[in-house]
Amino acid sequence: MIEIKEPKQFQWDYGNERKSSDKHNVSKEETEQVFFNQPLLLLEDKIHSQKEMRFHALGRTDNNRKLHITFTIRINQIRVISARPMHKKERKSYEKNS
Repeated sequence: MIEIKEPKQFQWDYGNERKSSDKHNVSKEETEQVFFNQPLLLLEDKIHSQKEMRFHALGRTDNNRKLHITFTIRINQIRVISARPMHKKERKSYEKNS
């Protein structure tokens, strides 16, 4: 099981922040909200974890927008790689497991 310790701190790469905003219309603020709202499903990304462990988060913003976030943990900070709206299959899985 994946656990993120409090307090939750974030580390942003400008390119990843811009990509999530420009390509998926997901803001930095919305992305961070997901980690403070429940339910939050955290999953390992074994396929893309060759160099460092990567994870997926399925959760919702304060406005109930359902997002899929790919991230890693660096120096006890959440480093967001990408954030986008959940696909239909992810929404179903999220709703089933929450």
